Amino acid sequence: MSALIEAARDPDYPAQIVGVFSNKPDAPGLAAAATYNIPTAWRWHKDYPSRIGFELAIGDVLRLWRPDYICLAGFMRLFTPEFTKKWQGRMINIHPSLLPLHKGLHTHEQALADGVTEHGCTVHFVTAGMDEGQIIAQARVPVLPGDTAETLGARVLAEEHRIYPEALARLARGEVTFEG
Repeated sequence: MSALIEAARDPDYPAQIVGVFSNKPDAPGLAAAATYNIPTAWRWHKDYPSRIGFELAIGDVLRLWRPDYICLAGFMRLFTPEFTKKWQGRMINIHPSLLPLHKGLHTHEQALADGVTEHGCTVHFVTAGMDEGQIIAQARVPVLPGDTAETLGARVLAEEHRIYPEALARLARGEVTFEG
């Protein structure tokens, strides 16, 4: 999220950040966005008896901000098929693995356990299936001898910060579209 905010500060960047939303009131991204005078909002997902109720609350915020795209970054909640269909082709996510490998959580641990020689990150369109959407961009990093989940994760994170703004820019310029 911070990498997207930084990229959007460049007057030549083809997108602007209209708001930052979290499902946690103490998310560091909310404070970071506020330092740039970007509107923020949060709704504690546990306050809602269902995912649909939570998504309706998100929808209320989105109607105020009127975004063209939703960029997920560390948002660890799965959306219903109805929500993802509404935002189909306009909601993207960054995932710390080379999809379709290592979906879900603990991707660095998965990569190390599988003995892969390279790992990385993927920007993809969000669909109803977890980490299954069309790939927009990927970056690869080598898995080095002696790597831990932390050392590997740090190299992957650096690439995430590089490719996420690039992928959003490509989407905003119409250079990539959802095929589905």
